[in-house]
Amino acid sequence: MILTVCPNPSIDCTVELPSLNIGRMNRIENKILTYSGKALNVAIGVSRLGGSSTATGFMYSKDEGPFLHTLEKEGVQSDFVKTEGRVRMNYKIIDNRSMMTEINDKGEFVYQDKQQELIDKVEKLSKNASIVVMSGSLPQGVDDDFYLKLCNVIPKNVKIILDCEGEKFKKAISAGVYLVKPNLSEFEAITGRQYTSKSQMIDGAKKLISMGAKHVLLSLGQSGAILTNGSTHLYCRSATVAVNSTVGAGDSMIAAASLMIERGESLEQILRSAVAAGTASITTPGTNLFYKDKYQEIYDKIYVEKMI
Repeated sequence: MILTVCPNPSIDCTVELPSLNIGRMNRIENKILTYSGKALNVAIGVSRLGGSSTATGFMYSKDEGPFLHTLEKEGVQSDFVKTEGRVRMNYKIIDNRSMMTEINDKGEFVYQDKQQELIDKVEKLSKNASIVVMSGSLPQGVDDDFYLKLCNVIPKNVKIILDCEGEKFKKAISAGVYLVKPNLSEFEAITGRQYTSKSQMIDGAKKLISMGAKHVLLSLGQSGAILTNGSTHLYCRSATVAVNSTVGAGDSMIAAASLMIERGESLEQILRSAVAAGTASITTPGTNLFYKDKYQEIYDKIYVEKMI
């Protein structure tokens, strides 16, 4: 079972406009509401590929119904820590140039007793998991070392996958994690430099490995991704597809990668599946994730090459 931890769920409101006119009236052409959160997306992606997933995290009492319904419909088990308040609302504004403007809320305050309740729940649930995925932002009141605290209660034989940024990332990676998945901008922020070649990116990935990661899955957007363990370096180019929305592509990559890791597949298979899922995700509108038939179609078109 793959356990995913979502401390900061969100209701994503994707709106399409003829154009985004700052300081003027804008009329919506289409609107999609998605009950989401990075780790929840991962759990759904795992289920769509035929895996077993359980989602946990904080869930707010006034909005829990649609989230539970969505997860149940997708075949995902859930066991949340319930807290008062509402789930944050994030806005994704897409104009006629397919440019997306994001406005993300920060999430309601979570008190210390609820934080400890989630730590205890992760400790319990992770005993029956093969992989724990921790991803996304943290709500108000939760310190940057929260993911580190979670890492410290997870059994040593359980593989941890981390997808976050900033101080949260730097603290949690020090516990020793199996895989991290930054995108290029996050990667540059973490390592403190810019990259113009894949060989330079490999050097940067080795820095993350020295910080505590065993594997680095570096997302390069429509260019594909790199996967390295410090000695074996792999690259997979993405297939050319029509882009509807890039939201959720990284979560889809983690879903496919985590399932391949659970099944004991090779690094080549992990990378190929991750790129196929991420690419399939961008063909769907709004914050919808990939579908298995599109994943398989793209998987059959791409291949992995070894880098020197």
